[in-house]
Amino acid sequence: MEAFLVSTGLVALAEIGDKTQLLAFLLAARFRRPLPICLGILIATLVNHACAGALGAWITTQLSPQVLRWGLGLGFVAMAIWTLIPDKLDEEEEGGGKLKLGVLGTTIVAFFLAEMGDKTQIATVAMAAQFKAFWAVVAGTTLGMMIANVPAVFLGDRLAGRIPVRLVHGVAALIFLLLGLAVLFGVGERLGL
Repeated sequence: MEAFLVSTGLVALAEIGDKTQLLAFLLAARFRRPLPICLGILIATLVNHACAGALGAWITTQLSPQVLRWGLGLGFVAMAIWTLIPDKLDEEEEGGGKLKLGVLGTTIVAFFLAEMGDKTQIATVAMAAQFKAFWAVVAGTTLGMMIANVPAVFLGDRLAGRIPVRLVHGVAALIFLLLGLAVLFGVGERLGL
């Protein structure tokens, strides 16, 4: 349950103001069809985060516990720093392009590509390795993406101006930092977790 809740909370916070949330705003404004956009976000996130979670699970079988602990701890600290860097949507990731995929297809492709190498994908790898709970992490990170992006689709720009993005990013960064320090100092091992 901890893996699910931490994954959900971290990704939901990290996604506020992220390029995929900006992409959700863009797709909502462009297509004005929220249900296929939300379904596309769900499908793309499930596939992307399942691949990331599988990588995280595989990593735990390949590295010694000591190397894994240091890698994960430093990775979470790096995620804290990365979360504080403002994100913008790159033109090539806006989706739609020249392909005619329809609303659902465009959303799936655009979100899948936008998530490649994004902080939430990397966080999914790290959390799957840390918690050793593939399904809970993938379900949690997917729910976190939906929590952050579905309101963006339905409420659009009206919501964006009311959320203190810097504060939310600061809270997410603090959580990543605390998680990283806890891993580095072996807090879970000392507590028998």
